[in-house]
Amino acid sequence: MYADPTGALPVYRWRQAPKGLATRRQLRERRLRPGGQDPVAVIECRGGKRKAWLYEIKKAKPIRPMTFAKELALDKAMAARQTCPKCSRRYYHCLPLRTLGSCLECYDGTPAAPGSYMRHSVGQLAAAA
Repeated sequence: MYADPTGALPVYRWRQAPKGLATRRQLRERRLRPGGQDPVAVIECRGGKRKAWLYEIKKAKPIRPMTFAKELALDKAMAARQTCPKCSRRYYHCLPLRTLGSCLECYDGTPAAPGSYMRHSVGQLAAAA
């Protein structure tokens, strides 16, 4: 451990954080969330260029369960990223809509594998099916 330049939080090197502290990702693996608590320390990732906040595991709260409304909202957002505006196919991966504006098959004729997309009627979401 060494001092944070601002002096606010202790900084730990990679794999040197004390027990009882975890990053957001580590909390998520335990099905926990920070729950509004402020970070208590910082960990430097390998190389020292990236940092992650550390939270107290004891103060963490369980993650909120996924409701149907949340699932529907997430599915709607993903549908916008996965559906080709030209052929209306919904792919299992996000499409390069910002750069190409469509799927590869519509853009340059590259055939899509039949198992890489699903055919849904317009307006039907995967969560509602």
